Amino acid sequence: MATTVPVIQEIMSANDSLAAQNRAKLDEAGVVGMNIMASPGAGKTSTILRTIEALAADTRLGVVEGDTANVTIDADKVTAAGMPAVQINTGGDCHLDAVMLSGALAQMPLAEIQLLIVENVGNLICPASFMLGTHFNVVIASVPEGDDKPYKYPNIYRGIDALILNKMDLLPYVDFDLAYFRRGIEMLNPNAAFFPISCKTGEGVAEWVAWLKARMQQERA
Repeated sequence: MATTVPVIQEIMSANDSLAAQNRAKLDEAGVVGMNIMASPGAGKTSTILRTIEALAADTRLGVVEGDTANVTIDADKVTAAGMPAVQINTGGDCHLDAVMLSGALAQMPLAEIQLLIVENVGNLICPASFMLGTHFNVVIASVPEGDDKPYKYPNIYRGIDALILNKMDLLPYVDFDLAYFRRGIEMLNPNAAFFPISCKTGEGVAEWVAWLKARMQQERA
């Protein structure tokens, strides 16, 4: 037991060092990296596809898809939308880490893209602990998941730059207290931008994309 903590510290230190190398590689290529985290079913891929649709005319995107199983369902959707995608199969691990992203970056045509979207593994716990080297973090929540998630999984919300609340079209049919949810977020991270959207109807997508464009310009400045 006495060696457990030092070993964990060594693993995290090695991950953070490689994350810094990933960031340097993105900066050298002029690529802005965004890490998207969420629970399974919150709508990560749907939001990515909506974002691609909104940005495709003036922004070149690439997507790294993280999944626990050997499937390419989400990567195939991104490719069908006309953007390059690289699949990471974690072999059952519940998160992406800097080593995995480093391998994906080697396969991604960085010289041809401006925004790299990393879709992390669906999980509200583990992804928050591993830096990847992206420039900013976004969490997607959804109305059907319930309004208590900020109170039950606080760590995932503390380090993020923006929160997307998806599936707003279901709000009239679900017992979801929007004010209670927002209070939970604001207590943990009062500076996080907040975007209620619906990938089904398109509600709020324009506001989210406007923020994303501004953030990309900020990172390039």
